[in-house]
Amino acid sequence: DIFGRLVQDHDKHRALIAMIEETTSGEPEQRKMLFEEFVKEVQAHANAEDQALWSSVLREPSATDDARHAVAEHKELDKLMADLAARDYSSPGWLRRFAALKEEYLHHVGEEEQEQFVAAEKVLSDKDLKYIQKVFERRKKEEKAAAKIEKKIRLK
Repeated sequence: DIFGRLVQDHDKHRALIAMIEETTSGEPEQRKMLFEEFVKEVQAHANAEDQALWSSVLREPSATDDARHAVAEHKELDKLMADLAARDYSSPGWLRRFAALKEEYLHHVGEEEQEQFVAAEKVLSDKDLKYIQKVFERRKKEEKAAAKIEKKIRLK
């Protein structure tokens, strides 16, 4: 089902996070490669999820807050990823910044998996769920093929 498919992607993202955390400042190319794969995967997933799942959930007034919250968190993650992509991968501070992204990401997927997907499933029909899965799979491939690594230092 679509929710299992989304969690499957989350699991892949968690595995990439673990691999990135294992890199050292002396491995900037490895860190960069893994991070760029993480960014492309997360962006493709989030964009496809917004287009397939959350756009469908927005039709149901009782679930619009969950959908809006999920989409807003996707945009926040984009900003954190762009900030990290713009920084020196060999810097000792890079992993500290990455830890903040990891915390945001894990918070986000925890909410989705434990709350938002459960609420969405209650308002979507079986027909909706099949349609969402088809759209998600198609859009994710297209989004990943078009993914670009944005680099933008974030000033807080």
